[in-house]
Amino acid sequence: MSSRSPGPLTAMDGWLLLMVAIWAGNYSLVKAVFREIPAIPFNALRLTIASSLFLAVIGRERRRGAVPPLERRDWLAVAGLGVVGHFLYQSCFIGGIALTSVANSALILGCTPVATALLAGALGHERVTRAHWGAALLSVAGLYLVAARGVRLSGESLAGDLVLVVAIACWTVYTVFSRPLLARHSPLVITGYSMAIGTALFVPAATPALLRHDWSRVSPASWLAVAGSAVLALNVAYLIWYTAVQRLGNTRTALYSNMVPVAALGVAWLTLGERIDAPKLAGATMILGGVLISRFAGPRRPPGAPADPPAEE
Repeated sequence: MSSRSPGPLTAMDGWLLLMVAIWAGNYSLVKAVFREIPAIPFNALRLTIASSLFLAVIGRERRRGAVPPLERRDWLAVAGLGVVGHFLYQSCFIGGIALTSVANSALILGCTPVATALLAGALGHERVTRAHWGAALLSVAGLYLVAARGVRLSGESLAGDLVLVVAIACWTVYTVFSRPLLARHSPLVITGYSMAIGTALFVPAATPALLRHDWSRVSPASWLAVAGSAVLALNVAYLIWYTAVQRLGNTRTALYSNMVPVAALGVAWLTLGERIDAPKLAGATMILGGVLISRFAGPRRPPGAPADPPAEE
C-alpha cells in the first residue's frame, strides 16, 4: 500500500484517537489493578485472554480459507518474535510500570520510535531524513517536559526505569525484525501467533505467583480491569491500528503513537492526581508539533512496505 498524502480528518482518525485513549488509559488502569493483583499474575491473565481471542479469530479465518499456512522458516521467525516481543517485552513492560510512576513510564516508552528509527537506519531498512530526525528530537524534548518533572529518583523507580529501557530494546528488535514476515502474512496472524507463543512461555513462569495469590480478595472491578486491559489494549487497539494501516496508509497511522504519552499524563491527572503544569503543556505542544512535521515532511516507505507494529502503551 502506498503512503497517502495528508487529507481531512475521517472516521478512521476518530478510531485512531480511540486507540490513543485506550493505550493512554492503560497506564493508569494497570497501576490501579496492581493494588489487588501483582504484576506477574495480572499480565499472565490478560495475555491468556488476548491470545485466546486472537487464536479464535485466526481459527475462524483459517476455516474460511483466508489465512495461508506458515512455512517452517516463518514459524521459527514467529517463535523468535514471540520470545522477544511478547515474553520478554511484556515481562519488562509490566514489571517496569509496577516499579515506577506513570510519568516515568510515559517518558521512557515515548522514546521507542527513536530507538526503532536508529536500528532501522543502521540496518538499512529505511532512509531517515533530517526532517524526520528534527521531528523526533522535538518530540523527545516535548516528552521530557511532559514527563520528567514527575520523575521520582528513588531507588525503586530507578530500577523500574531501567527495566523499561530493556522493554524498549525488546520492542525495537521485535518491530524491525517483524517486517519481512509482515510483508508475507497478515498482521493478525503474526501478532496472534507470536503473542500466543509468548504467552505459552510467560504463564508457566508466572504459575508460582498465580498459585500464591489470594484471589478471593480480588474485587469485581479488578477482574473487569484485567479483561478490559486484555480486550482493549491488546485486541481492540491492535485491530484499530491495522485497519487504519489498510485504509489510511502506514505514515499517517504511525503518527498517532506519539500522542499516547500526552494522553497518558492527562488520564493520570484525572485518575491518579498527577500534576500537569505549564512545562507539561509546552511539552505537549512540542510533541504535537513533531507529529505535524513528521506528517508533512517525514519519509515515506515504498509501496507495500508494512508499518511498524505498535508498542503497547
